[in-house]
Amino acid sequence: MKKRINSLSLVPFGVFLIFYLGLSLWSKDFYAVPMPVAFIAASAAALISGKASLEEKITIYARSMGESNIMLMVMIFILAGAFAAVAKSSGAVDAAVIIARHLIPDNLLAGGIFLVSCFISLAIGTSCGTIAALTPIAVALAGASGLSMPLLLGAVVGGAMFGDNLSMISDTTIAATRTQEAAMKDKFKINIKFALPAAGAVLLIYFFTVKTGNAVPAPPALTWHHIVLVTPYAAILLCAILGLNVMMLLFTGTVAALLIGCCCGSFPLLSGIGAAGKGTLGMAETLIVALLAGGLLGTIRHNGGIDYLIEKIEKAIHSPRGCEFGCALLVTLVNLFTANNTVAIVVAGPVARELSLKYGCDNKRIAAILDSASCVAQGLIPYGAQILIALGVAKSSGITLSTGELLSVLYYPMLLAAGLVIFIITGKSSSKKQKGN
Repeated sequence: MKKRINSLSLVPFGVFLIFYLGLSLWSKDFYAVPMPVAFIAASAAALISGKASLEEKITIYARSMGESNIMLMVMIFILAGAFAAVAKSSGAVDAAVIIARHLIPDNLLAGGIFLVSCFISLAIGTSCGTIAALTPIAVALAGASGLSMPLLLGAVVGGAMFGDNLSMISDTTIAATRTQEAAMKDKFKINIKFALPAAGAVLLIYFFTVKTGNAVPAPPALTWHHIVLVTPYAAILLCAILGLNVMMLLFTGTVAALLIGCCCGSFPLLSGIGAAGKGTLGMAETLIVALLAGGLLGTIRHNGGIDYLIEKIEKAIHSPRGCEFGCALLVTLVNLFTANNTVAIVVAGPVARELSLKYGCDNKRIAAILDSASCVAQGLIPYGAQILIALGVAKSSGITLSTGELLSVLYYPMLLAAGLVIFIITGKSSSKKQKGN
């Protein structure tokens, strides 16, 4: 199939940036332009451009909205909203806050939440499930401790991206190693060299710069009742270790929270079911953004935007180190147009493999670079699933934050990006022999 090469297909993405980022910066208010409106404007630009008929372009747009990855994301959002609402109504969130405050000093809460998020996402291999489970707890902890709400949400998202990048059962790890014919353990050994220092730097920021609010009250006494109430979170972690996917994790957690809430007298059955319904409806804006983003990005991809980026990057590569930077840039840009780091690696991976063979690059390094660069992009784009889940679940918990507030405190993705650049510049980029699985 002949590639479509068309630089003009990227114009709708520019329209999105102007509407959302540009107008928000101009007005100094990230609430000024709702994200769905920015996507509608960009979608209109995509539908009026190109040579195909309007009917054909609408069909492509609609098909992209219904693409399997988008629908999976929508299902995750729905279940995340239900779980967050039921857990809150059952008292699981309040119980988790009390337990956390007994175990972690108030001045170490941000770092503690970051570490918990790192460990859970590392164990379950999914950032989305981790964020959906921990966001309600972070929201409640912020209210109880006086810490910044965006700061604790940033700790949750950052820790989730750490595990997503390094977990042996993460989709991104599997995709990166498979496309580069590298062993997972070898990719992990390379990846940890710059991911761990980035996480350590984040902890230093939290431990030495974050201060709690004044006059923080002591937490209530800890009882067995609190421990029983938090079992839905334990159920999620256990099911993850047993290999359940993120949707089954959230479904299991929702059912567990519903049953425990009923048994503990937190609510009657119908009230718990009603809370689940309200939680799903609370994710409406997030669902709309996901669908519109899927249609827009699918149209850009169909019109040749991705192929244009690949062609330009290939022409700029002249050395092994240039190849590594090119692979990082390629997967980052593809991620911007797909809003899915696994898909970005699957699309960019084969091209990166060809380039690495051409320039004699180490396949283990390329696998680590692809995974890390995609996690950086996914952790910072305002329309990515991770950011949307964090903001959506927080909103269902009664807290409305702007995307800009959250992005400004996402320390881990920023420091991971810096670590990745240093790693490429200072490391040995070529390898005489590449070992596969």
